[in-house]
Order: sequence, then structure tokens, then C-alpha cells
Amino acid sequence: MLVLFETPAGFALFKVLDEGKLDKVEDLWKEFETGESARKIVKLKAFSKFENTAEALGAATLLVDSKPSKSLRKFLKAECQGDILAVADSKLGNTIKEKLQIDCIHNNAVMEVMRGLRSQLSELISGLAGQDLGPMSLGLSHSLSRYKLKFSPDKVDTMIIQAIGLLDDLDKELNTYAMRVREWYGWHFPELGKIVQDNIVYAKVVKAMGHRTNAQNMDFSGILPEDVEAEFKEAANISMGTDVSDQDMMNIKALCDQVISLAEYRAQLSEYLRSRMNAIAPNLTVLVGELVGARLIAHAGSLINLAKQPGSTVQILGAEKALFRALKTKHATPKYGLIYNASLVGQAPPKLKGKISRSLAAKSALSVRYDALGDAQDATIGFECKAKLENRLRQLEGRALAKLSGSAKGKAKIEPYDSSRKQGASGLVTAAKTYNPAADVVGLATPKAEEAEGKQKKRKREGVTAEPRPEAEAGAEVEVGEPAAGKSAKRRKREEPVAEVKVEPAAVAEEEPKKKKKKKHQEQQLVEPKEEPQGPGEENMAAGESAKKKKKKSKAAEPVEDPIHAENAVASSKKKKSKTVEDPEVLAGTDDGSSSKKKKSKAVPAEDLVVTDDGDSAKKKKKKKKHLEESA
Repeated sequence: MLVLFETPAGFALFKVLDEGKLDKVEDLWKEFETGESARKIVKLKAFSKFENTAEALGAATLLVDSKPSKSLRKFLKAECQGDILAVADSKLGNTIKEKLQIDCIHNNAVMEVMRGLRSQLSELISGLAGQDLGPMSLGLSHSLSRYKLKFSPDKVDTMIIQAIGLLDDLDKELNTYAMRVREWYGWHFPELGKIVQDNIVYAKVVKAMGHRTNAQNMDFSGILPEDVEAEFKEAANISMGTDVSDQDMMNIKALCDQVISLAEYRAQLSEYLRSRMNAIAPNLTVLVGELVGARLIAHAGSLINLAKQPGSTVQILGAEKALFRALKTKHATPKYGLIYNASLVGQAPPKLKGKISRSLAAKSALSVRYDALGDAQDATIGFECKAKLENRLRQLEGRALAKLSGSAKGKAKIEPYDSSRKQGASGLVTAAKTYNPAADVVGLATPKAEEAEGKQKKRKREGVTAEPRPEAEAGAEVEVGEPAAGKSAKRRKREEPVAEVKVEPAAVAEEEPKKKKKKKHQEQQLVEPKEEPQGPGEENMAAGESAKKKKKKSKAAEPVEDPIHAENAVASSKKKKSKTVEDPEVLAGTDDGSSSKKKKSKAVPAEDLVVTDDGDSAKKKKKKKKHLEESA
């Protein structure tokens, strides 16, 4: 058995002298404790030395990729014929077996032998001292590291990061220089700034023309269109600008040269960036473009770091400040970051930009992973994802149009839940309120209305459910012999003395406590008129009121045996509720439909009230007398 061992100086082949000791793997390290014991196990058979550092670096680079170099293949063909070769890398052993038809072995015993050979390498190889082996190993490792760093596919994106950074800096500087040219030359020819909008064309025109007086004798067909050139020359003749010296114009032209050169270099750098992006990340370039793709890679740090990010992170990459501010203030988080500048997001309407950016970020994450970790360097996945995203955008736009037009393809409109609606029906549970025109009727109080009011109140007491609508409330029956035609008639009534005041005693039945309280409250609201010199009619009024109070007290003390008579007495007493008015012109009140609300009454002088009896009151008086006699 032969053992292949790699050193910084070259390749060495050792022959195993005692293969029986390889079976005891656990005790194999004891055989390599000293140089003498190691010579009893293995012996150097051949050694292939590297001629220079470049050959050593090439061989080491191929061994890292599990591939034998050309010198190693020649060395093995010459020295290994019919022997089994022990190697430290199983992949390298498979390659040697396929290409050179040499049987290779790799197991734990071989690894223990390799460890022992490394510890006693200077004793087993004559002429290779330990002080020489250290510098050789250090130099080879440095060369290998520089080689891997230079040609590593993971580090090629560094050029993209630097290129996009320089491109952004060039844009800023170019805009600054162009604005300076416009401002500087505007003192001499201010009209040129409105005619020529492009900064680069403006710099070219200024450099070619110089003073505005040279405009008529020059041809600008290679710079400006014909119509713009004619307008430009016409404006040069009537310009309001100031004159400048030749030295000033020389400095302005030098600045124009800088602007033009920066613009040319920017175009060259943009083309370089496009080619690098198509080579490094073709799928990402197809989806979002070379500028947005390069900014995403630069923001993530490298292509591998961007490939590790999920789609949700790619979506808001570049909007970290807005994201953390929204989380801190508990507001809505941003929907997009650098990906907002992609063409697909720009094509979408404002309401659909969030959905398209989310879909584009998911597809971009897949494309970046394929570009960073895939073997093939084609853009098939990028084109497929772009086609799906365009189809998705058309679908969303069609759905929005269907909703606006009300077609059947659009989704049904979602309405908020309303508890007042029946299930499966559009009608309301409770009946809709209707307008009541009867509540607007306003008229004078009549005896018939008073009778209707009494009947309705009686029905209420008997348990009949009906809505009473009294048109007027009257405490005492106030009537006038003839209707007042005008102010003169009313004045005559004031001048006439009070004819008579008759108050009928009413039989008072035992009522409920609530009714008694209301009656007492109404009596307390009545205010007696101020004392003034009284005439004969007024003395009669005062005497009648005192007699009324005494009779009420006496009747309240008498018990009522018959409940029917008590109900009739209550009905008659309610009819005689007092009603007072502020103006003698108002003789009747109106009801607004709500009988529960009672107006507070104010006292009126007795000379303004005229109380008379009509026919109905006489009939009621007879009936009441009969009831009183029967009860007695």
C-alpha cells in the first residue's frame, strides 16, 4: 500500500511496511511518537518537487477542487503501478481511479497515518528541515488566499456595488455642474434656458456658440432640431442679457467641457453596469432592471446576502427608517422600498402598487437565489416570472374595472351587518315611522272636542288602548257670547263688568295617589291676583271662589259608594281644569299632539275672565243631582 501526501514543497509517496498495524486504529498514534518508530511503519518511496511558486499554487488550487494536476498524474503513473493508493480526499481518489485506473482507499486508518506523517514529516523526508517548511507553507497559503479572493464568484458583485455607487455620485455631480452652467450663462443669454430643457444639450450649445452674437452665423443642426434652432436664433437677436468678457466665456466653456465629459463617462459606466448585471444576476435584471437590481445588491451587501433574504424583506429593502418609525408610532408599515422604482410597479395603478410590489418581491427573491446558487447562467426563470406578474397585473386591473362597471364577474359588494334587518330579506324588523299629518292641525277649542276628550280619557280608565288626541285643554269653561270681530269688540269686553261667576261643585271620588298629587300641584300653581279696589262685580267673584273651596272640601269628605258614579265624577272634574292665558285676546289653546306635556299657567286678573254656562252643563248638573240624591 502506498500513501499520497501533499507538502508545500511537492508530492511525497510513502510505502506502508507493516499493514497489520493499520487494523489497530486506536493504538496507531503510538507508532508515530518518535522518528525511529515512524520509520518502522512507513518509508519514503518517491518525491515530486515543485519547480516554482506558480506550479505549487496551481496544484494546490486543483487539489482544493478535488482534481489532480498534470505533474501529479505523471508522477502517479510512474510510481503507482499495481499498488493500492491511500488518499486524504475521497473525491480525489475517485477522480484518480477514473482517469488513471489506480485503486484508491480512504478510511479512518488512512487518516491516522496522515496525521502521524504530518507530525514526523521532517524526520521521514531527508533534506526538508522544519525551519524551511514553515515559510513555504505560509507563502503558499497567502498565494492561495489571494487567488481565491480574486476569482471567487461570490466576490464579483463587489464591482456592481462600486459601479452603482459611482453612478449615483455622478448623477449628483452632473446635476450640480449643469445647474451652475445654466445660472452662469443665464446672465448673458437668459432666454436659452427656457428654449433648451436638456442639460447636456444646453452645455453643448453653449460650448459651440460662445457669445450669443455668434448664433446667426453657426449651424446647430447636429445638436438641436430645426424648429428649436430657429426659435433659438430669433431669441438671440432680442436677448436682454448682459455682455460678458472673453475670459469669463472661457471659464464657462471649461465648465461645459466638464459637464459633457461627465455625461459621456456616465453613459459608459451605465453600459458596464448593464453588462455586469446580465452576467451576475440575469434573472433579477429581467424582473426589476439593472439599476434597481444593482441597488438591491448594494443595499444587502452582496448577492449571497440578498439571496438569504425572504420576499417580505426584499419588498421593504431601503425603507428601514420608515418601517421602524411606523412600528414605533403604531402606524401603517411601508409597502415598498427600492423595488418601487421597478417598471412593473410603475405600470400598476396607485391602488394596486402594494399588491404588485409584494408579488414582485416574492419572484425577485426566487430569481436572486437561482442567480446566486444555481449552476446555469440563463434568464429563463426571470422571463417566466415576469410573464406571470404581467398577467397578474392585467387580472387585477380587470377585476377593478369589473367592480366599477358592476358586471357579474366582479365580487359582490360587502355591506356591514345591520341587526335591524331580517335574515334573508331586505325589510326592516320594526315598522318604518310614517308622517302624521293630523298632528299639524291647529284650531279653536269647541264643546265637541271637549266631549271627545272626556270619552277618550274614560276609555283609558276602562282599559281600552287608544291614542288620545285632545285638541285643547281647558280648566274652566271660558266662552264669549259673540265671537270677537276686531280690536274694538275686545276693548268693549274689557270695559263691561263681569256679569256673574258660577262655579258648580263636582263630586270628587277616591282617586289614585298619583292623581291626587297632580291635582295638588295644579292648585299650588294658581296664584291669587293682587289686591286692588274692588267693585260690586269683583266682590261677587271673590265670594264665589271662597264658596267653591268650601264645597270642594265638604264633598271630598263625603264617601262615594257607587264606583260608576265615582268615574263620572272624575270625568266631570277633569273637564274643569283651570286654564290661564297671558293675553285676553287668546281665548282658546292648541294641542301639539303630546298630551303628557303640560304648560305652566300664570295668574290673570279676575276682571279679564268671563265664565258662563251652556246647555250641556245644565244637563250634567241635573244628572249629578240625581246621583247625589241616590247616593244619599
